[in-house]
Amino acid sequence: MSPIASERHLNLDEWQALERKTKVEFDRSMRDGHIDHGFWWIFHTYLLEQLEESFSLRDELVANTRNSANWDQTLPGTRETLERFAKKFRVAVISNSDGGINRVLSRCGIAECFESITDSGNIGVEKPHREIFETALRLMNAEPDESLYVGDVYSVDYSGARNAGMEAVLFDVAGAYRESDAPRVESLEQLESWLDR
Repeated sequence: MSPIASERHLNLDEWQALERKTKVEFDRSMRDGHIDHGFWWIFHTYLLEQLEESFSLRDELVANTRNSANWDQTLPGTRETLERFAKKFRVAVISNSDGGINRVLSRCGIAECFESITDSGNIGVEKPHREIFETALRLMNAEPDESLYVGDVYSVDYSGARNAGMEAVLFDVAGAYRESDAPRVESLEQLESWLDR
């Protein structure tokens, strides 16, 4: 049984508006520097409000979203783009996950596109803490000032990478950071063009 029985379905614009609203609130909550696991709690609160559903479903939705086994969808052409990146750059993953991101990427058929995969669930520290970025850099034998991190949440990914001495760009598909001065792209194709510059 699906946890949401609503007859209403959100369209892409509504999903992206929900993501933008969540990121604004989440980034605001992260300003004091502590790690807050509230991103999906905020997201699902807004989702349930929009669908006019009971908040009794929220905890189950958050738990399902945090389970990396459910993160197995990629857009067509993702692997091909990653393979093109890997011909020009050394490519790795840094993920706030539950220790299972390697299995997820393998199931998606893209794990071998990455030279290393650093999972917070395996090392015990999460983004935005600089230690997770430093661990990934050690695994790659890479210098922070010669490395670029691409992530989708300003307070976790962009700020975390910059604090670790890396360059960073926001992967901003929903357009949450269009007003930001931070470098940003909205697709893998835009990222590829941005890197070529």
